Amino acid sequence: MDFGRLITAMVTPFDRSGEINWDETARLIEHLIADQKSDSLVIAGTTGESPTLSESEKLELFAFAVKQAAGRCKIIAGTGSNNTAHSVELTKKAEACGVDGILLVAPYYNKPNQEGLYKHFEAIAAATSLPVMLYNVPGRTGVSLSTATTLRLAQLPNIVATKECASIDQVTAIAAGAPEGFIVYSGDDSAALPALAVGAYGIVSVASHIAGARMKDMIDAYVAGNVQEAAKLHQSLFPLFKGLFECPDPLPNPSAVKFALNERGYQVGDVRLPLVSPSESEASFIRSMLASL
Repeated sequence: MDFGRLITAMVTPFDRSGEINWDETARLIEHLIADQKSDSLVIAGTTGESPTLSESEKLELFAFAVKQAAGRCKIIAGTGSNNTAHSVELTKKAEACGVDGILLVAPYYNKPNQEGLYKHFEAIAAATSLPVMLYNVPGRTGVSLSTATTLRLAQLPNIVATKECASIDQVTAIAAGAPEGFIVYSGDDSAALPALAVGAYGIVSVASHIAGARMKDMIDAYVAGNVQEAAKLHQSLFPLFKGLFECPDPLPNPSAVKFALNERGYQVGDVRLPLVSPSESEASFIRSMLASL
């Protein structure tokens, strides 16, 4: 399974009452495919506010995205959690919705050791015929999937990729040791080009909601050997990559990108509590950042 080089971790649009806005979800999917050149979409990942989506909402989103995309891009369902049994069942239900792949975040809060992490991912992968992408984001989960455990999991037949947010060093080590066919994605927009340089295949992106087409140009330039052009594009996009998360102080994702989309005319609504929308000063910063693009 080739998920492509540019994957957007899609926000979940909400209406004024905080329910899923299905019309705007359809419009956003069209925007990400046609305008921002996404090869795949992650549905109900962290950027999609998975912690505050119910299971029924996730399943509705999976089925809706599959129908709306209509084969024009891959749909990857976020079914990971810190409860192995629940993730197994949600993964089975996601497969029945027709998704193309599964994204599994490392278990958070209960902080398993490396053997526990291995067995968690092994059990979920065994419950599906779909290709699986691991997701290592220690800044959110409180635990880091080691290089050795990632490479051990890469031996399983349907674990085909990892989204790596630990470090460029770990991206390098995984890319160097991975079996043929196993690929590494950067999970950090600002590290996308450096990660490509050390062996990553692509990016699972937030900024691609706003600048996906230019990010695709950056990736294509690098792959074609036009390194200087890729670097220029990376430099021009760098304020966006950082600003969506720092704003200028740290702002939890996806508060900033949702505000930015609203400013661009996509009515994706607010974030659900316990997240909050940008303050006035943060909103002003985001507006300035968008204007500078």
